[in-house]
Amino acid sequence: MTDITLNAKKREKAGKGAARACRREGRIPAVIYGGKKDVVLISLDPVEVAKALDLSDLYQSEITIDIDGKKTKVVCQDVQFHPVSDQPIHVDFMRK
Repeated sequence: MTDITLNAKKREKAGKGAARACRREGRIPAVIYGGKKDVVLISLDPVEVAKALDLSDLYQSEITIDIDGKKTKVVCQDVQFHPVSDQPIHVDFMRK
C-alpha cells in the first residue's frame, strides 16, 4: 500500500455545467461521499491525479485528501476517462 495525498479545493456547485467550468480552469472535478456525512464536491490538480493513477494499487490504497487544511481518509471508487484523449475527467472517492 502506498501513501497518497491529494490537495483539493472545495467546489460550490454540482452538475454538468459546474464540472465543465472546473475542467476549463484546468482542474479535475471529484466527489467525496459515504460515512453517513454530506457529499463534498472538490476539484483536484491534474498532475497529482496523473501521478496517483501511475500507481498500480490506487484502488486499494488509503488516500488522504487535504481540503483547505482539513484531511479526510478515502478510497478511490471510480475514475472516469475521456473516450478520445484518455485523460481523467472525474473521480469518485468514498470515506473510510
